[in-house]
Amino acid sequence: MPTETSAEAAPATVDAEADRRARAAWLRALQSTAAIGKDARLTLPFEIERAAETFADRPALIGDSVRLSYQELAERARRYAAWAARQRLGPGEVVALMMRNCPEYMAVWLGITGAGGVVALVNTQLAGASLRHALATVSPRHVIAEAAFAGAVDAVLPQLGSAPMLWVHGEGRSGHPRIDDDLRDLDDDRPLSAAALRDPALCIYTSGTTGLPKAANVSHLRIMQWSRWFAGMMDAGAGDRMYNCLPMYHSVGGVVATGAMLVSGGSVVIRERFSARRFWDDVAANECTIFQYIGELCRYLVKQPVVAGERDHRLRLACGNGLRPDVWPEFRRRFAIPRHLEFYAATEANFSLYNCEEQPGAIGRIPPFLMHRFPVALIKVDAATGEALRDSAGLCVRCAAGEVGEAVNRIPGAGSEAGSPFEGYTDPEASARKILRNVFAHGDACFRSGDLMRQDARGFFYFVDRIGDTFRWKGENVSTMQVAEAIARFPGIGEAAVYGVAVPGADGRAGMAAVVPEGELDIAGLRRHLSASLPEFASPLFLRVCRAIDLTATFKHKKQELAAEGYNPSAVSDPLYLDDRPKGTFVPVDRALYDSIAAGRIRL
Repeated sequence: MPTETSAEAAPATVDAEADRRARAAWLRALQSTAAIGKDARLTLPFEIERAAETFADRPALIGDSVRLSYQELAERARRYAAWAARQRLGPGEVVALMMRNCPEYMAVWLGITGAGGVVALVNTQLAGASLRHALATVSPRHVIAEAAFAGAVDAVLPQLGSAPMLWVHGEGRSGHPRIDDDLRDLDDDRPLSAAALRDPALCIYTSGTTGLPKAANVSHLRIMQWSRWFAGMMDAGAGDRMYNCLPMYHSVGGVVATGAMLVSGGSVVIRERFSARRFWDDVAANECTIFQYIGELCRYLVKQPVVAGERDHRLRLACGNGLRPDVWPEFRRRFAIPRHLEFYAATEANFSLYNCEEQPGAIGRIPPFLMHRFPVALIKVDAATGEALRDSAGLCVRCAAGEVGEAVNRIPGAGSEAGSPFEGYTDPEASARKILRNVFAHGDACFRSGDLMRQDARGFFYFVDRIGDTFRWKGENVSTMQVAEAIARFPGIGEAAVYGVAVPGADGRAGMAAVVPEGELDIAGLRRHLSASLPEFASPLFLRVCRAIDLTATFKHKKQELAAEGYNPSAVSDPLYLDDRPKGTFVPVDRALYDSIAAGRIRL
């Protein structure tokens, strides 16, 4: 891989005050997690039981219309545990959950996992083939769906090998039993003691870096590690309130943000979605002290007109990932949030990185005194194939400072306890593809992140791009295979290649599809098909209509060339289109439209 230079790489040492703050944060995290594992019962559901005794009426989860105290959250979780027992849900059996952000969401999975079950957190934007795939991946015995999503679930149930039972939460005509009715005659004094730390708890969907979305296994142990580690990193306490508008079906919004507060006695202000217009008023009204972000949200806030209340808040910390270097300084200056904690993580990964020093643009740095515990390394890979490059001994080649490579982390074994376990996916073959063997010594193994990074002379890591068949857009990972399969189902499509392209002023990469029609392409019909088949974030924003798509020697589409040409009409002779979503139609990309996009005058 090429070497990239950076303006941040200049001094070779870390500022003493920044180093002191970082050391304090790492030590708090280590202390917070030190007791995990000493008692196998100390799962998050069990911790909520203990917290209810200590904090009782203190608010735990604050929704738009519902507020649950610690005592009420524990009681509600027990009812779901009793429901799981009534259904004779066996240890490790799966319940799929499809609900919008609300306090009840936490009660559902805390109760069911505390009773020994596993809960799959399903993306509420899925429908049709995407939803069918998500459910088939985890083979649930039951599905709990908010009334608004019951129809989408009902439509795919007959297509599943073993149709699960559908339970509806809330009012709506569905013809299925309502779980909220079923809970009314159940006791709320059932102890949550059926699960142990090593038991599976959640399935959280991630596209990884290849293929269709996968369900990552998450044990009670990892939930506790995430919750307590972030509580230590953020110095969370009972006086803190976190503003959380991230999807609760993701690991950050649904586990990290909520778990870190709940193990600390703090509160979580849960919102269904992000609203840049009402954000600062909402944060101030709820006296929030921490904001959990993804970089896209910060960019939206910076782009908003100045409002009177944007500095009239109690926020002491913004914690999240994906804050771009060009947005970072303006976000800090304008909104006067004293501290920022940027991190890197992936649901299935066996490592994470933390930028406690607040170095703009960096995703993290491992302090020297902990490198033996977190042996993350960058290895050289082939840019075209993504395969690891090896030396004459057959081992992987480490990157030098400034070189771009794939981040890997050891998996304990083969005589070494360094690194962290990899819990894998529900699909064993997909899990095997994430393990790289004979990395730095014959017989060792590492988790492959699939993410390209570089590291400067001071040890700071910087994210560069993703390897393989995914890209990130609007805070979501998009599987190119899933999108291509959806396109291929439209009549008259001969071939389709999907890839991400850079858009000025936007985080991640926008989806673009190169298609080869078998006759005249019904562009309006294709757009209607994609809108019905895919979530909006995954539906291609750009379309290129080709006569043919060049292939590699192994009959794969040459996506790198397609992505490099992008949607520039000066570089592409094929017809190009932009999905004008406000108008609901594809419009041709001419020079004037391209220049407007390139200059950032059009917001996508």
